[in-house]
Amino acid sequence: MIWLRRLPPLWQRLDVTVRDLPLALVLMGASLVPSQHGYGTEFGGVADRPFDALGLLAAALQCLPLAGRRRWPALTLVLVVCGFALDQLSGYHLVAGAALPIALLSAGAHQARYRRTTVLVGSAVFVALCFVVDRIATGEPLGEYLVFYAALALAWGSGSWLRHTRATEAERRRLVAEATRTAERTRIARELHDVVTHHVTAMVVQTEAARYLTADPERLDSTLTAVTDTGRRAITDMRHLLDVLDPDHTTPAPDEALLAVVEQTRRAGQPVEFVEEGTPAASRGSADLVAHRVVQEALTNALKYAHGSPTTVRVRHRPEEITVNVSTERAGAPGVSPGGGGRGLIGLRERVEVLGGDFAAGAHGDGGFTVHARIPARAPVGGQA
Repeated sequence: MIWLRRLPPLWQRLDVTVRDLPLALVLMGASLVPSQHGYGTEFGGVADRPFDALGLLAAALQCLPLAGRRRWPALTLVLVVCGFALDQLSGYHLVAGAALPIALLSAGAHQARYRRTTVLVGSAVFVALCFVVDRIATGEPLGEYLVFYAALALAWGSGSWLRHTRATEAERRRLVAEATRTAERTRIARELHDVVTHHVTAMVVQTEAARYLTADPERLDSTLTAVTDTGRRAITDMRHLLDVLDPDHTTPAPDEALLAVVEQTRRAGQPVEFVEEGTPAASRGSADLVAHRVVQEALTNALKYAHGSPTTVRVRHRPEEITVNVSTERAGAPGVSPGGGGRGLIGLRERVEVLGGDFAAGAHGDGGFTVHARIPARAPVGGQA
């Protein structure tokens, strides 16, 4: 039975005219059944006429063009209308008359150009057909003609509604895709800011310090080695950032990642005291990543705006949340806040709040600066970092 599951995909790969051909053939076959002659659509009361070669032409004009109803909707409609007019004026009244509303529905749904012109021309053709039929037949009350016109208009209107629905859905999908791309670009921008700013700041500070160590070769060599290691670490973190696109990628353990950030900041000349309470969970996804970014951004700002000032990092792990507190004493140029320019802190606030946590950053009484974050271990439904 495996072949049965393969049929739908194979059918969808066929050209649309091939997929529409069975409908045309079925309707054509029904029109050729002798017992069905004279029992199709009857318009205007023209006397019945036995089926002949002209009737075969009328059936073919109405049915076979339906194979192109989605690829060439306007041409299909013209051919079907011609076949319908021949059918009714000759008095065959074939089952093929059902092709007219199908062609109108398809044209309303798939015709892209000259839609208003099609409606006007079609209405004029209908009026002309009514006039000719009324002259050669017994005629019908005006109300019958109006009801038939309303039925045809309903078929066109249904196709137009389908077209509008598809267009609306396509626009909705486009907007969703655009919003997704925007959100992804924003996320990547945040990651780049966090990764690049931290490492480049450390490298700048270390390089500046190297200027004054030319008389001490050992310390100069140590400082330049730290710059090299920081650059390599930046490249590694950039690769990890790109690896996020791979669903099978792995990340370092939370405690190792935090220790690496703290150690790198210390090597850049910033005295950092690191206190960690509790045991990190094996994997808490976004919570661990956000906690890492909070520590990284806070230490970057401390290194950049309060170089040499004692800094304390406290991370507390609980089953339900991670608490991060980074405090820097007053140092650096007067009037310069260890909080930095604010762009990174704004990004951190958004990250934490998306997970349903709390974030605060600001100066404290003795002139220092504190960053505090409470990060739930599990993001709320629909949340993402």
